[in-house]
Amino acid sequence: MNLDIIAQLVQILREAPELGAIEVRRGLFGAWSSVRVSKAGHTTNEGGQHAVVAHLPAAPAVGPGSPGPAPAAAPPSHLVEIKSPMVGTYYSAPEPGAEPYVKAGSRVATGQVVCIIEAMKIMNEIESEVAGVVREVLVENAQPVEFGQLLFRVDPHA
Repeated sequence: MNLDIIAQLVQILREAPELGAIEVRRGLFGAWSSVRVSKAGHTTNEGGQHAVVAHLPAAPAVGPGSPGPAPAAAPPSHLVEIKSPMVGTYYSAPEPGAEPYVKAGSRVATGQVVCIIEAMKIMNEIESEVAGVVREVLVENAQPVEFGQLLFRVDPHA
């Protein structure tokens, strides 16, 4: 975990009086690391305190002299996020070799299929809840996804 990122989390916690703790977990396939930053006097999330949890993709270890990962920029507030409704494997197209349902720049309609998430051998079509233009695709084809993980950001005003 990059110390600059931890310092940024501490600064966010200082500036947000409504937050008692921030927890960051990252990794895939058993390679998990996590950091929890909390204010003095605040208990863990099980004790009823609020926490912001960010799931980040696994990143290679950062060695001495190598630059750390750049912090993700906050999305413009007008973009609508499409999140995964389940744990599974994300597929961008209906079958291998086919064109993806959507790409960055694609126009989507409400109810249009934007991807498939396979869970327990069942292919679940995920539909857009908003019409607009896809500005960001945040996952790679065949990548494992978690419940609530961001998949797309859509501009409903475009």
